[in-house]
Amino acid sequence: MIAEQLQHFWQDLKPYACKLIPVSKTKPIELLMEAYNAGNKIFGENKVQELAGKQERMPKDIEWHYIGHLQRNKVKYIAPYVHLVHAVDSLRLLKEINKQASKNDRVINCLLQIHIASEENKFGFNDNELDEMINTTNWQELNHIKVVGLMGMATLTDDEEQIRQEFKLLAAIKSKLKSSELPANIIMQELSMGMTNDYKIALEEGSTMIRIGTAIFGARTINVNV
Repeated sequence: MIAEQLQHFWQDLKPYACKLIPVSKTKPIELLMEAYNAGNKIFGENKVQELAGKQERMPKDIEWHYIGHLQRNKVKYIAPYVHLVHAVDSLRLLKEINKQASKNDRVINCLLQIHIASEENKFGFNDNELDEMINTTNWQELNHIKVVGLMGMATLTDDEEQIRQEFKLLAAIKSKLKSSELPANIIMQELSMGMTNDYKIALEEGSTMIRIGTAIFGARTINVNV
């Protein structure tokens, strides 16, 4: 079943050159290994303790993506191996990732989270905050991070036109930055947007990464033994 779902999404995404990020949060290792054995080498997690337990027990060629809100005091636990942090929503978090990456002699890839939804409880920079952060930060000091693009979450709504406009906004911000003169450790390559309910709209609006959980692994599991 998992293998079939993965194949379905890989086929859907192929014309768009978009990467699938299977969201494996709350799922047991047995299900992750089923996906791994079907050819998937990328997983997205949003709890540090759960991610650490899975990373320790699973094959070491996996790309682990941290997709949730990341607390600064938890960065040190994933810094040795995390491939991409999707949701950097403050300069203080970016500096902490840089600090912990330096301790592990690594460069950690990051996406800046942009607030595009109408809900106030979602995290992220607005357009003005993003410009100010980019233009006032001493990026030469952040030599152990690389910002590789943007991430955003659309409003949870059935209004497809609203979702489309929010994704268009995120794509436009990326395009504006890409045409700007940026520090050496910022490149506008990735656009992480789109989940199970809205990924087709995200693909049409230029997403390069979609995050899919339930449609691959089934309904959320409450207790996970890692």
